[in-house]
Amino acid sequence: MSDTELMATSEPVRRLEIFTGAGRRRSWSTEQKARIVAESLAGGESVCAVARRHGLTAQQVFSWRRQVRGGSVAGNGPLSFAPAVVAQAAIEIELCGATIRVSAGSDAATLRAVLQALKAVS
Repeated sequence: MSDTELMATSEPVRRLEIFTGAGRRRSWSTEQKARIVAESLAGGESVCAVARRHGLTAQQVFSWRRQVRGGSVAGNGPLSFAPAVVAQAAIEIELCGATIRVSAGSDAATLRAVLQALKAVS
């Protein structure tokens, strides 16, 4: 059998990749890298999904993330997490030299009674 003939194997094909294009190395700008890393840190989807969407491997994105943590990829400043506190709004009422803070969901009847008592005292 010549080396140009295919030999049958008993093992099924597990992965098949088709490469298209010139096969050259791509270069990514610092801004593109920072944007892709920020996408991967957003948490909406996996790093693998973000990498696939941009035609990268997950290992490349993880490498860029390490570079960002080390400070070797400059972008629009270092990437970090900002704490976010979601709270319902409260109101402050200043009346007769006193400040009353009313949290969201307070009972209107109780608030009315507090305000009337404050007015009566002053």
